[in-house]
Amino acid sequence: MKRFSEIKIKNEAVDILHRHGIDELTPVQEEAIPIVRSGSDAIVQAPTGTGKTLAFLLPLLERMKPGVDIVQTLIVTPTRELTLQIAKVAREICPAYGIKPLAILGGEDIFRQKEQIHRRPQLIIATPGRLLDHMRHNTLDLSHVNKVVLDEADEMMKRGFIEDVETLLSSLAPDRQLMLFSATMPERVVSLAHRYMIKPKGVKIEARHVTLDAIHQTVIDTKEETKLDTLCELINTRSPYLMMVFCMTRGKVHYVTMELAGRGYLVDELHGELTQTQRNHVLKNFREAKIQVLVTTDIAARGLDIEGVTHVVNFDLPMTTVDYIHRIGRTGRAGREGEAITFVNARQYDHLRRIEAGIKKSIEHMGTQKKRRVGKTKARLSTSAANKKGGAAPTQKTIKPDSKSGKRKEKAPSNGMGDGKRIDRKKMGGNFVGKPNAKKKFAAKFGIKKAKKRR
Repeated sequence: MKRFSEIKIKNEAVDILHRHGIDELTPVQEEAIPIVRSGSDAIVQAPTGTGKTLAFLLPLLERMKPGVDIVQTLIVTPTRELTLQIAKVAREICPAYGIKPLAILGGEDIFRQKEQIHRRPQLIIATPGRLLDHMRHNTLDLSHVNKVVLDEADEMMKRGFIEDVETLLSSLAPDRQLMLFSATMPERVVSLAHRYMIKPKGVKIEARHVTLDAIHQTVIDTKEETKLDTLCELINTRSPYLMMVFCMTRGKVHYVTMELAGRGYLVDELHGELTQTQRNHVLKNFREAKIQVLVTTDIAARGLDIEGVTHVVNFDLPMTTVDYIHRIGRTGRAGREGEAITFVNARQYDHLRRIEAGIKKSIEHMGTQKKRRVGKTKARLSTSAANKKGGAAPTQKTIKPDSKSGKRKEKAPSNGMGDGKRIDRKKMGGNFVGKPNAKKKFAAKFGIKKAKKRR
């Protein structure tokens, strides 16, 4: 592995990376940095968590002009979380190059963003929707942008942003350098590349099996109605430091969150209906371990780098293998081990097998353990033991098998009607009017014997 100090980047940038414990290049950085630095269009396909952000950010900063106060570089991402993640890295490294970065995303005050745009940033990291809002209001001029990165291009396509991206690309400088970074390359992404790129150079980093080796993966057979109890049992037995629980819909996220909160767990929810301020607050609390469990949609499957996530639970089975890899990739990071647990019902095993084929690994199955109910049996004193103590055997309860269930049930003995006790037949359901055999059936049901007449 090469070191950053060997690839001729600024010493100040090398020092910043070193302070964050980053010294060696990952495979995608080693292959992509020379291509991006050369000014060529690039199509880079690499799995999540392989260091794609530095693979495009460092060489772009090397090529930017700090003395020119116009937007020179644009990085477009599909989610607010990924935008903030890249912006955080950019704010750390940009001072070494004298570049002013700005993050533009939905859910934040648009007027405040306008004020920040007036300060003339040179690098913008943004989501497509909010970027188009500023263009429509003529608050942002992108006509001089000649370096563009579409990060997680497959996810942008999945979220329906391709049309927005095409609108953006038509507004940029004609001699731009365009780079696509993606975990997968669907047909529409490839089509986009052919329309807007000039002789792009390709980089493809295969998903390494070792990427998942730090994550212990298991499948638990569950039914929909038992998932919540199974999740609580996992929390209680695993005692996670930080756990992420993935659900398919916002409604399911809210339901699971409310149920866990009602049972006393430190939990919060994350999904697209929250404002950006709310999302930031939730993520801050989760990073600081003020909450133990984060229930979320796939919005948190990419772009979040949270240290200390020890467990990931797929409450709902993900749609694709890529989604599965992104979800469980939230744990087992930075050389640490993690655990990923997936709930599967009987109808989902064909889909599970496709995921196993995608990751080239058979996932260990762990059946749900049924709790054994052990009844407490009272010790009974035998007649002979009582006689040895010099007393008569006490009246005992007899245990007879239930004819319907086969289980043993306790039934109080009856001494008939001659034991001095009266039975209120009305309270016990004994209505004998117009029912000639009802009295006999009632007596048989409750073990009532007819009292002998005294002579």
